[in-house]
Amino acid sequence: MKSISGDIKIDGIDKEILRNLMEDARRPILEIARKLGISGAAIHQRLRKLEASGLIVGSKFIIDPKVLGYKTMAYVGVYLDKAVSNPKAVKQLEEIPEVIECHYTTGHWSIFIKILCKDNEHLMHVLNKNIQAIEGVSRTETFISLNQQINRQLKI
Repeated sequence: MKSISGDIKIDGIDKEILRNLMEDARRPILEIARKLGISGAAIHQRLRKLEASGLIVGSKFIIDPKVLGYKTMAYVGVYLDKAVSNPKAVKQLEEIPEVIECHYTTGHWSIFIKILCKDNEHLMHVLNKNIQAIEGVSRTETFISLNQQINRQLKI
């Protein structure tokens, strides 16, 4: 087994298991086992170790938001009047279902968020009525994504 970044040790078999499951998390374990020439029990054991190490943090189904009518993706830089406003602002942002990511950043903004809305009118409503109404938010800067051109995980 090799050490990556000094924290976790994975070998070629672990990498192949991960690649297969990252490509399709519903791929049968026995199919992967046959492909790699090891038992299904060995794969289950390796997966448990990878989960225990924290490398695998779960599995999930990915829903296409466009199918549900959410066609506008935007990134919003949020300016706070004071740094101490951050925890309260984040707590309120968590209550807005359209906010799907929130990052504490360096640079111009205090917070950088990703939001999904049905259209530009919905986006304007979320910005004006929800985000800009949060105590401590002095202003926002919005960037609408025209097209997501790359969407991937880290390669193993």
